Amino acid sequence: MFRDLRDYFINLVTSRLFVLIVCVVAMGGTLIYRIFDLQIVNGESYLNNFTLKIKKERSIAGTRGNIYDRNGDLLAYNELAYSVTIEDVYESGNEKNANLNQTILDLIRIIENNNDKIINDFNIILDKDNNYVFNVEDKQLLRFLADVYGCAKTDKLKYAQKTATPDEVMDYLAGTSMFGIGTYKVPGDRKSFVIGDGYTKSERLKLTTIRYAMNANSYQKYIPTQVAADVSDETVAVVMENSDSLEGVSIAEDTIRKYVDSTYFSHIIGYTGKISTDELDTLKKEKDSYDMNDMIGKAGIEQVMETKLQGTKGSETVYVDNLGKVIETSNKVNSVAGNNLYLTIDKELQKATYNILEQKIAGILVSKIRNVKEYVAPENASASSIIIPIDDVYFALINNNIIDIAGFQDKNATETEKAVYSSYMTKQNTVFERLKQELTDNPTVYSSLNEEYQVYESYIVSMLSSSNKGILDSSKIDTSDATYIAWRTDESISLKEYLNYAIAMNWINISKLNLTNQYADSDEIYQSLLTCIFDNLENNTEFSKKLYKYMIKENTLTGKQVCTLLMDQELIDINATEVAKLQNGSTSAYAFILQRIADLDITPAQLALDPCSGSSVITDVNTGEVLAMVTYPSYDNNRLANSIDADYYNQLQSDLSLPMWDYATQQLSAPGSTFKMVSASAALEEGVTGLHETVRCTGTFEKVTPSPRCWLHSGHGALDIAGAIQHSCNFFFYEMGYRLEQDNTGSLNSDYGLERLAKYADLYGLSDKSGVEIEESTPHVSDQDAVRSAIGQGTSNYTTAGLARYVTAVANSGTCYNLSLIDKLTDANGAVLEDYTPEVRNQIDLAPTSWNAIHSGMRRVVQDKAYYSNLGVNVAGKTGTAQENRNRANHALFVGYAPYEKPEIAIATRIAFGYTSDYAAEISRDIIKYYFNLEDESDIITGNAVIPDAQGNATD
Repeated sequence: MFRDLRDYFINLVTSRLFVLIVCVVAMGGTLIYRIFDLQIVNGESYLNNFTLKIKKERSIAGTRGNIYDRNGDLLAYNELAYSVTIEDVYESGNEKNANLNQTILDLIRIIENNNDKIINDFNIILDKDNNYVFNVEDKQLLRFLADVYGCAKTDKLKYAQKTATPDEVMDYLAGTSMFGIGTYKVPGDRKSFVIGDGYTKSERLKLTTIRYAMNANSYQKYIPTQVAADVSDETVAVVMENSDSLEGVSIAEDTIRKYVDSTYFSHIIGYTGKISTDELDTLKKEKDSYDMNDMIGKAGIEQVMETKLQGTKGSETVYVDNLGKVIETSNKVNSVAGNNLYLTIDKELQKATYNILEQKIAGILVSKIRNVKEYVAPENASASSIIIPIDDVYFALINNNIIDIAGFQDKNATETEKAVYSSYMTKQNTVFERLKQELTDNPTVYSSLNEEYQVYESYIVSMLSSSNKGILDSSKIDTSDATYIAWRTDESISLKEYLNYAIAMNWINISKLNLTNQYADSDEIYQSLLTCIFDNLENNTEFSKKLYKYMIKENTLTGKQVCTLLMDQELIDINATEVAKLQNGSTSAYAFILQRIADLDITPAQLALDPCSGSSVITDVNTGEVLAMVTYPSYDNNRLANSIDADYYNQLQSDLSLPMWDYATQQLSAPGSTFKMVSASAALEEGVTGLHETVRCTGTFEKVTPSPRCWLHSGHGALDIAGAIQHSCNFFFYEMGYRLEQDNTGSLNSDYGLERLAKYADLYGLSDKSGVEIEESTPHVSDQDAVRSAIGQGTSNYTTAGLARYVTAVANSGTCYNLSLIDKLTDANGAVLEDYTPEVRNQIDLAPTSWNAIHSGMRRVVQDKAYYSNLGVNVAGKTGTAQENRNRANHALFVGYAPYEKPEIAIATRIAFGYTSDYAAEISRDIIKYYFNLEDESDIITGNAVIPDAQGNATD
């Protein structure tokens, strides 16, 4: 067509020396201009400089609104930055994939050579063993697979697609029908294409990540895909210098989201990231202007308030050439900034509470660690008597990936690293030889194995069952099968017998095995399975950790070596004197490690031992506003915002302390004795006791069988309701639960008692979520055993936020709020658009005398705590412990308020597996000290572990 037009215009030219010819063709609704320079030289016509000019409409993202605390301190804002983008401007054909892949690979190298990182929002990552693994699971994994294989719904996935491993997904995307990441051994012969040939696994993943993102934009050609965000000036310069060879690549001015004091607020604020397919579908229902290139809130307030914070897009008409470079713009409509959001949170209180939690949890660890190799619980020992053997601490540093065991093989490894690795290889050879015997000639019934080899064999089964391997197909296993039960429950068969049976029952997905014969018999399948097992175990970090655990137990990896590894890998910074003492033996490894924890060189989160987490929620009792909502540990949301730092995200996902989990809103546990104000309210209002009636606690409540005991086995004697709260008398509240079971005829009906308790739990807001705007677990009011439910046991489970709402209602004598984290929304000029004053959920109508009794009992609880004496402000509260696992310490809880006479704030604190409720009460005391300025901040927040004041065995 253009050849005909060229000839036509040449024939028209007779006298002009230079002619500009414009040809306009409509193509797919886009105007395409071909511009020709026609020159006449000595009567001859020459056509030069063919230029493609493409017109397109481009949106301009609106700046996201800022987030502030209640005092106007900035928490989240936008910063101007450069990003690198690429557009698909490549002509279709046999060479397209190769050319596009080479451009992207060159671009990746430029970016990484300047210490910048490409985006990584793909759902496959490389793990520590350089294996492709999924970083999503369950429904999210199925949705990802559906997107990969082009299925609109997950139920349209074929079996092979639904069970695809990460390697299979990567191979599919690298194939010639998709991105063509590999090499043709015979040019043009698709059968000769070798997937991945010529690329490292890391390069394949990065290429696939970018191509996959570009593919999501393929329905709208010439739309840029972001390759890297917030790049350095050096990257910008090199990209610009090489622009002629980097077709479709551009540098774009952009904004990135930044967070102030990120670790303290990440669970509340969340972070932003690139929109997903599902998110786009949802958001377009609210605002049609969303598209696949948008950055949106992915968690927390950023997600909840997405449409309020997101700016309004502008637009412009853009003309680009055939290389995708902008050559002209017009018709620009400016974008409008998003609204600003103010939280109810007090920034400084939030930070102080986090630091108080960390130093107190560290202090609990220091007080519980002992210089022994293992802990064997004495018969009938209480949970508070559990200790932490020092060997558990040494292993924790490996198990939670603090010490990098992969570095032991590095060519620059230290002498200690080399020595440890040599011992490890000896251990691995020994273990592998024994396991091969177990799986071939000399199998042992699982229950007859020692603990070490039970651990190894259990890991093998879990590895084969994982979604990343997909070899042992759990969807096909009949869990009622006798042989399965013999393995899983009875432990009465060997692993060899179980695996062979799994093959016979078609539970093994043989497509995942490297079988040379598709008609292989069961023996050939088993041999292939064994090869697969040991190939996967050989360089398997998680399995290696188990070997290191038993090396520590056997002293082939010593405590001194562990301490030296910390220094060799520059995980701690220790002065020369302390190093010398460790090396010459004047300081033991035990003392050295204990001091590191005491100095917070090693944090509770890094160890991930019990306890390693905690939460505290502080409210304004008169408004229901949340002043602080803290979860420990936390993470840096700056490293997840905009484009995810893949290595950091992978680290968070494998961290055993679960730093991305919000312990304040997502962890559920029994409330323990903190529930007793609910039971007291029910007992008084339902008329089963009076304010001055006493119940004599004898230690054992014999009206039900089995007979539960009071925590004070000798009994408290006669107590009224305020005294029962003060002493946290289980016997008294067992009696209240028992009386609440009695119906009008005098018959006992546990369901009736539970209904009456649930009625008052609901009045205190414990039957539903607390009202805070971010994600929160649904609470559960006990539906079993009214007698034990009355002391906060049964099946009750609440979040810390839920307990904070409850104690807020207690403190203000009956106003139950829907708690709120959000204060107001304003426009860019500060005009208030929306006010988020917390709603009153309900009023609790108790007699003033009943409130007085409850408050008096709570005040006396605190008065009995020596560590609350001479505080400077009177506090009322209630402690509680909750058992979750007999082999672990109890959860420690405290709820309270201050000042007692005229409450201003309420507080709920929980330390998961924190031993005794006194520890939670001490944390709350220090937060109250900080809030009311009762002590110098430097004396409250020391930067070191704070050993608990109370060393008793409180069990309430």
